[in-house]
Amino acid sequence: MAAIDDVRAIAQGLPRSYEVIVRDRVKLRVGRIVWAAFSCDETLMGFAFPKDEREDLVASRPDTFLLPRPSELRYNWVVARLELLTIDELEELLVEAWGMAVPKRVREAEFDRRASTQ
Repeated sequence: MAAIDDVRAIAQGLPRSYEVIVRDRVKLRVGRIVWAAFSCDETLMGFAFPKDEREDLVASRPDTFLLPRPSELRYNWVVARLELLTIDELEELLVEAWGMAVPKRVREAEFDRRASTQ
């Protein structure tokens, strides 16, 4: 079961990532790009995810993953119920979401670093 403190622990190790509070909601950014955001009660996490893959993700586990609000369907975004994610799943989703927000060379360097430590 994942929680926002687990998210913070993972995100603080990602280059160029930082946390902001906007209208009482926690958001994770790289520059001005939001790559993860949380509901006010911190139970739902929206995160960057390829549009062409999100229908399959939601269909695979509809209890865990949801489509974003209709106004956000144009974005590369999906929503997850945090408590239903394992820490390993959370880390995988966050690193991939972060990777969509950073320059390619930064993403590749981090992915290479993670591969060499496994």
